[in-house]
Amino acid sequence: MYTEIQQEHSDSGSILTHPDYIDGNPDLIKPKKLLNPVKASKSHQELHRELLMNHKRGLSVDSKPELQRVLEHRRRNQVLRQKKEEEEAKKLQSPFEKELLKRHQRLDQLEKQHEKQEDHAPEFIKVKENLRRTSTVTGEEKAA
Repeated sequence: MYTEIQQEHSDSGSILTHPDYIDGNPDLIKPKKLLNPVKASKSHQELHRELLMNHKRGLSVDSKPELQRVLEHRRRNQVLRQKKEEEEAKKLQSPFEKELLKRHQRLDQLEKQHEKQEDHAPEFIKVKENLRRTSTVTGEEKAA
């Protein structure tokens, strides 16, 4: 083996220009690139060749299966239909329904304000209110 390397060096003219050495240093040999086992497999090569042929022919390869595409199309159409129905329902609201909705929103706001006020009230007032509630409940039970 050593004689083969010497012969290669004598043929190339100089050790410094040998392609297997790093910076011309015979002590540092360039590592060879490892083969990727996936790319080296026959099935991968055949698939790659088929993809190249389809690309040359102009055939597009579907990125998703047909069933998945159909399901996505249906979901998209369903969402669009729901949005249209909601818009139509908003357009078809009668003045009475609009007023009911406004009243409901006002009541919600009043409840939120009342809850905030209760949160800021001292604790002894909250306890006193709870006692009143329990005393009225027990009084009603006795009367019944």
